[in-house]
Amino acid sequence: MDRRELLAAERGTLFKEAETRIALVYPSPYHTAMSSLGYQQIYRTLHAMPFVAADRAMLPEPGSEGRFETLETGQPVGSYPMLAYSVAYELEIAGVVETLERASIPPLREQRAPHHPIVIAGGPLTFSNPAPLLPFCDVIIVGEGEELVVELVTLAREVGFDREKLLAALDGRPGYYLRGEVVPKVAQASDALLPARTAIMTPHTELSDMFLTEAARGCSRGCTYCVMRRSTNGGMRIVERERIIEGIPPGTRKVGLVGAAVTDHPDIIEIVRDVVAGGRQVGISSLRADKLTDDLVGLLAKGGYRTLTVAADGASERMRRVVERSTKAHHLLRSAELARMHGLKTLKVYMMLGVPSETDDDVDELIELSRQLAAIHPKVAYGLAPFVAKRNTPLDGTHFAGIDVVDARLTRLRRGLSKAGLGGKVEVRATSARWAWVEYMIAQGESVAGLAIMDAHRAGGSFAAYKKAFAARDVIPTGPRARVPSSQELIALRRKQLAV
Repeated sequence: MDRRELLAAERGTLFKEAETRIALVYPSPYHTAMSSLGYQQIYRTLHAMPFVAADRAMLPEPGSEGRFETLETGQPVGSYPMLAYSVAYELEIAGVVETLERASIPPLREQRAPHHPIVIAGGPLTFSNPAPLLPFCDVIIVGEGEELVVELVTLAREVGFDREKLLAALDGRPGYYLRGEVVPKVAQASDALLPARTAIMTPHTELSDMFLTEAARGCSRGCTYCVMRRSTNGGMRIVERERIIEGIPPGTRKVGLVGAAVTDHPDIIEIVRDVVAGGRQVGISSLRADKLTDDLVGLLAKGGYRTLTVAADGASERMRRVVERSTKAHHLLRSAELARMHGLKTLKVYMMLGVPSETDDDVDELIELSRQLAAIHPKVAYGLAPFVAKRNTPLDGTHFAGIDVVDARLTRLRRGLSKAGLGGKVEVRATSARWAWVEYMIAQGESVAGLAIMDAHRAGGSFAAYKKAFAARDVIPTGPRARVPSSQELIALRRKQLAV
């Protein structure tokens, strides 16, 4: 689909004549980019600046040929004075390399000439470890970027988009990661700028014509594997019910409530009730099993829910205690009951395998829980992902369990379900342990990991290419711990942190 067809299907596209135009680039294809609320928020923010407009560009679909150009104007991406990237997670860094190459810009910042565009980046990845992104960027905004991107673009205009002058002007200012110095503290935007809301709706996204709005930013919980936890930017910042509802455009038929822990909002039931009034559909980005009630699930069913999705994360009660996840088995069983009572077709449960100190006994406990869930609801699906330690979390530096270990645990689970006669009742959907290991190597790596990503991408981007590139670049995960801690050590560490 070409850019004209994409634009014709959009509602809310911002067209503006402006003295300065910025290319806002997403390193994944259109359908993923336009599902990103952060990407849309920065698009809206840049357009609100005097004399500035943002033109979008996304990673072309595989096999696409032709000029790499922006949607709004059809101009070559490499002709802009500044490229602003939004990067969600580690594996998208390969998309940064590819889009720079498609724009005829040297991917490595040190190889660029003065006439090349200034390349900046921000996004969810910066909350954990932006170091592997640094070789490709002149400036990285760390954390919430609504205010910093305005400051950065304003300064860039003042110095005529001169790279060295801009870096000098930014030196010492909080929130900017420049040329390899210590990563700054995660920035926090003013609460007055909340909530982020969809600017453009389109059917060509993962969420198809759904209007997204924040219900809260951050989280009040302390799960030890998560970057968006209560210690990040003051924890959970609530958006008032009235502001959420008032911001929904007239005629909207689908509304998505976004946040790390939306069901922790004190007014969540009334917000959902307001949304579904008049026949609107509703979606929530994160359902906490311990917060589900008959009223809430009934409203979700009325708002179009067909699958009730919750997260357990640990395979057993012990593992959930290790990662300080408040979800317990009885919460999951109650979720199954509510899904059945309200006619939802599937109960989906997110799980992690390979969590520190996990054993086969924990997997066996999950098999037993599966038997109980299947006795309540006719269709249960597990979304299983290998645990990957992230920077800026209490589990930073924890080793990856191992591809063989994760695959063996997954095999044990599937065999156990089959032996229990649950093969047709409990579906297991697992992400690749190999690619989780690649993500881990990047998440725990330094800037040299970014160079390995570039090498692997140029060699075809296969798992073998990444493995070879990590070895050639001597990429070694670094962190505060050199071994997998026991569950007792993790609990003791958390108690010590709370005491401080």
